[in-house]
Amino acid sequence: MRKNGSVAIGDTLMDYAAFGSGSRKLVVLPGLSDGLSTVRGKAWILSLPYARYLREWTVYMFSRKRRMPEGYSIRDMAADQAQAMRSLGLDGACLLGVSQGGMIAQYIAADAPELVQVLVLAVTAPYANATAREAVTGWIQMAQRGDHTALMTDTAERMNSEAYLRRNRWLFPLLARFTKPADYERFFRNAAAILAFDAREELGRIRCPTLILAGGDDRTVGKEAADELHRGIAGSELHVWPELGHAAYDEAKDFYERVFAFAAAQTVRQDA
Repeated sequence: MRKNGSVAIGDTLMDYAAFGSGSRKLVVLPGLSDGLSTVRGKAWILSLPYARYLREWTVYMFSRKRRMPEGYSIRDMAADQAQAMRSLGLDGACLLGVSQGGMIAQYIAADAPELVQVLVLAVTAPYANATAREAVTGWIQMAQRGDHTALMTDTAERMNSEAYLRRNRWLFPLLARFTKPADYERFFRNAAAILAFDAREELGRIRCPTLILAGGDDRTVGKEAADELHRGIAGSELHVWPELGHAAYDEAKDFYERVFAFAAAQTVRQDA
């Protein structure tokens, strides 16, 4: 099954892509890139990294809602995401939050624990630390200038490993030509929410089994963020790819294997 859908959230819609036929449910929340390009209409292409798991699992990948008001916070995003999950009957799901999506996921797990059976936080942080603030502030300034090539190039330089960059730097200016949005309003709302984010006081309320995945050379949320999450969430497990950065979810060959193995083990344990 591959489906492109939406769910009503107040006076607007939240888009999602769903794929798979399994009885187990995984909800995926993407990062700041959702401010430039949403999941709308992309179920087929988004399903490719998950293909080997789709007999046992059904995956739902969500964008933030279409119209986001000024001052829309990470916690507001979490409340709307929780509403969407309830509307689709996704209580007791496994929740994978990547980067900004991981920030949203922290609040969902703390505020709506009945929705989250297992939590995976990938390349994310418990607050907007100095590294994250520097990166996001710079991207906002590039977008304000309309310099999409600089935005895409700096994003890639901060996210990827040096080995990846050596092979692919020449591609970044070419890719930028095809990824510029009609406007940056959605990007600005998402970015501003990151700069105001701080969930450190909420980490102790996360009680579900939690796996934290990180790159040891993360130049987007910093190298200490994963350790801070690990210390703050009781009983959490931590895995770090030392040579990778923020794009570990793309570069680590065993990223999805670790996500699904942890989620499956924990759900079996809880069902026993």
